[in-house]
Amino acid sequence: MNSGTLRVRRWVATVVVLAALAGGAILATGLRNWSGNPVYGSTSLPADVARDSSPVPLGAFANGFASVLKPALPAVVNIHTSKIVKPKAGESMPFFNDPFFRQFFGDQFGNARPQPQREQSLGSGVIVTSDGTIVTNNHVIDGATEIKVELADKRDFTAKLVGTDPQSDVAVLKINASGLPTLPIGDSAKLQVGDVVLAIGDPFGIGETATMGIVSATGRGMGGQIERFEDFIQTDAAINPGNSGGAMIDLHGNLVGINTAILSGGSGGNQGIGFAIPINMAHNVMTQLVEHGKVIRGYLGLLPQDVSPEIAKEFGLSEPTGALVGSVEADKPAGRAGLKRGDIILKVNGQPVTSANDLRLRISQTSPGTSVDLTIWRDSKTQDVKVQLGELPPDQTAKSGQGEEGGSGAMLGMQVQDLTPDMTQELQVPAGTHGVVVASVDPASAAAAAGLDRGFVIQEVNHKTVSNVQQFKQALEGAGDRPVLLLVMIPQSNGMTRYVVVESH
Repeated sequence: MNSGTLRVRRWVATVVVLAALAGGAILATGLRNWSGNPVYGSTSLPADVARDSSPVPLGAFANGFASVLKPALPAVVNIHTSKIVKPKAGESMPFFNDPFFRQFFGDQFGNARPQPQREQSLGSGVIVTSDGTIVTNNHVIDGATEIKVELADKRDFTAKLVGTDPQSDVAVLKINASGLPTLPIGDSAKLQVGDVVLAIGDPFGIGETATMGIVSATGRGMGGQIERFEDFIQTDAAINPGNSGGAMIDLHGNLVGINTAILSGGSGGNQGIGFAIPINMAHNVMTQLVEHGKVIRGYLGLLPQDVSPEIAKEFGLSEPTGALVGSVEADKPAGRAGLKRGDIILKVNGQPVTSANDLRLRISQTSPGTSVDLTIWRDSKTQDVKVQLGELPPDQTAKSGQGEEGGSGAMLGMQVQDLTPDMTQELQVPAGTHGVVVASVDPASAAAAAGLDRGFVIQEVNHKTVSNVQQFKQALEGAGDRPVLLLVMIPQSNGMTRYVVVESH
């Protein structure tokens, strides 16, 4: 290779480098000037660019959750209860009535009766004051004649029952001690789905145990299956028998819930669906039990029910929201304020009502004597009503009942018959009640799917009063193929009524 060739190649290389640099500068200028203009051929889907990609802080952990659990574990106690169960009247020991046994011993043991038995159960509790106040579940200590509390340091105490509230499943105990470890009270209203929580208790009696999970849902209601006032925190943290009454804590070690129940699918063990009472509710109940010995709740004097899409359509509401008034007691706060059956309560003090359970909770947590502003839906428009709350009576639980056999022909998948004075007395509905009685319901029918049952008294069909079978038939014929809105009175419920939509004939 001669020196001329070498000089040419160096020259070519220099030109290439300079061209590349110039092209880069031109391209950069063009892209800078292009900003904000459409890029042809790009996707039409919006793209969000993360401006802060730092990880979500989960607290200062040296190695897992030990720093959170170490101070919390001593504040969770084991609760052992016992009670004497007496045999029922007329109950005998089946072994002595066995024919084989009697063949040899005759009737000399025939009058033998089973002796009272002592039943024991196990649960958990949480120390909330250093002088020995403990909160747990009502079902942990229900009916107990003796309550024993074992601390983490193995000391045993006999506990005194301060008070209990079966409607929220909260109970408060007191032990004679001082200087005890406690859990700080958190704010369950700040919990969000996805937050990490830890559950502490004594599952299956094996000893103090901690499990971890997330908040799966808040404000969960189970339709009164577990307790009357339900506002559960749902979690997938393992909760098993014996965990009841234990602590649910957040990553700061604050008490945010009291472990209460599980859905086990029949297995009796954890299936990843556990429930805890929010500490805001439990703390309010605990405070009232300590100060008053009972829980005082606000009261409207009406029977609310959820608004389904079908009911919303029948009442001219654009969306299924609020709580439908199925029944009103005339001499109670709601009745005195002018609320009527068929009103839909949309707001309480300006805050939207999402369901019957939501309304029930919010009213119950408001002091009696308080005036609340309700926004209702009536006659296809909204209006405001002010109600001064009363005090919830001790027992407002509706009962179910059964009716008479009979029939008038299959309609809506059920048979009805006239309401007679004898039926009025048997169904325990108020004297003078009008309507027709549901005598039977086809389990595969639309009526059954809507929740109708034997013994219900149908009083209205599409807002038309019915007093006998003939009027009931005529009202159904007038409905054609449209869904039917029924007003039904529930047997043995002191005259409570509710609305039911049956989809088709």
